[in-house]
Amino acid sequence: MSTAGVPKDVTINAPVEPEWRPILSADALEFVCELHRMFDGRRRELLQRRQERQRRLDQGELPDFLPETAKVRNSNWTVAPPPPDLEERKVEITGPSDRKMIINALNSGASVFMADFEDSLSPTWVNVVQGQLNLRDAVRRQISLEAEGGRVYKLNEKTAVLLVRPRGWHLVEKHVLIGGQPVSGSLFDFGLYFYHNAQALRSSGTGPYFYLPKLESHLEARLWSDVFKHAEDRLKVARGTIRATVLIETILATFEMNEILHELKEHITGLNAGRWDYMFSVIKKFRKREGFYLPDRGQVTMTVPFMRAYTELLVKTCHKRGAHAMGGMAQYIPSRRNPETNRLALQKVRDDKERESRDGFDGTWVAHPDLVPIAMEVFNQHLGSRPNQKERLREDVNVAAKDLLNFHIAGGQVTETGLRNNISVAVQYMGNWLAGRGAVGIFDLMEDAATAEISRSQIWQWLRWGAKMPDGRIVDRQTYERLLAEELGKLGGAREFDEAAKLLTKLVEGEFTEFLTWVAYDRL
Repeated sequence: MSTAGVPKDVTINAPVEPEWRPILSADALEFVCELHRMFDGRRRELLQRRQERQRRLDQGELPDFLPETAKVRNSNWTVAPPPPDLEERKVEITGPSDRKMIINALNSGASVFMADFEDSLSPTWVNVVQGQLNLRDAVRRQISLEAEGGRVYKLNEKTAVLLVRPRGWHLVEKHVLIGGQPVSGSLFDFGLYFYHNAQALRSSGTGPYFYLPKLESHLEARLWSDVFKHAEDRLKVARGTIRATVLIETILATFEMNEILHELKEHITGLNAGRWDYMFSVIKKFRKREGFYLPDRGQVTMTVPFMRAYTELLVKTCHKRGAHAMGGMAQYIPSRRNPETNRLALQKVRDDKERESRDGFDGTWVAHPDLVPIAMEVFNQHLGSRPNQKERLREDVNVAAKDLLNFHIAGGQVTETGLRNNISVAVQYMGNWLAGRGAVGIFDLMEDAATAEISRSQIWQWLRWGAKMPDGRIVDRQTYERLLAEELGKLGGAREFDEAAKLLTKLVEGEFTEFLTWVAYDRL
């Protein structure tokens, strides 16, 4: 339905609550319309380029460093220095932009909180618009929440620095049409947050800071750069006010890290090793490579050859260009049920963060406030009083294309336990996602869309190539459907899990779908 007070070519196909009207104001929507008119055509062209690249990969082409951008890689340049409040980023916590999460994360003791409109947010209309309202209140320190039982949540005096992750270029906001076309989720999320908060953030001594997900090329980074420049000019803020960190979570982007930094060098502060989406990207991009499949997810650790090469190259590239190198997510959720299991899991988190600090990362990600002290202790011990270790240039690292493409994992196996885990995680996550929850604790791990993507794509991969288990059994449709029924039975018959199971079967038994959220979004 059209809503009074919005630009004439905008249609909002959803209810607008009275308290949302300041967020969905005519001037803010007009700003989003400008972004759409100027940049959506290029966005669509870049998505078409992704499809063309995938066809070449399907035909056997292997990615490599681009010859046409060799000059960028081989010349000396650096990105703009970070603003003072982003100089130290030892621990970053992430989560969806719901009210309680925002307050707890900003109060967690982490250096940075990334409020998420992407992988950990189910993009219901309520979640998206209410998330913007929550962030507007947080920026102005007007956010609070009274929970059941009378407990009041409010901000501490000292809080983490706020960053926002808009949706990736591949996603749309179907509830807002501009000229009859759904607006880009990226432009909608970025546009509303920047328009409403840029001046207030600057007045409070910080700025509009973003995380950019799912980039596959430097041309996609160039599009973000042009969006940023237009937005700054339009709101009359200085060039470079917007700052961004790019998640390197696709294998194609790994070959263009220098170029991505160069395209955004006025605005970028660092790159992040998005480990879970990266693993999914490897499966997705090489899905038609004859007989290729990865072993159980738990065996694809950060020390296997292709993950090691990717993270070491990321640190070297960032530090050569004066940018932060941010480590990956610790997704463990501390549990009080089993102290010994908890102790072993927390030791794994500590070991992971110690490896990252030794490798040269300047900070890391955690999913739960209880992990902040562990990660902070590790990086404080390693860095001392230094805010980062960008002076470590890692000139000992020499990574070639073949290293990034070395997917051999010694002793790797596909097991029934791994298959069951993938089935259960995918069903539980998608069931929760369809119910409006995008970050879900499953088996003491915080799962989001990235880890659900790994689960369903591994099942697809194992079915396609008939992965052999240690006892000689083959992963086939009959095995999958039997285990699906058994795992579904353990979940108690909730309707959302039945719907998720049907969706999973469609995803793993049909042609490969680029993103499960494309299919699931139509069912929200």
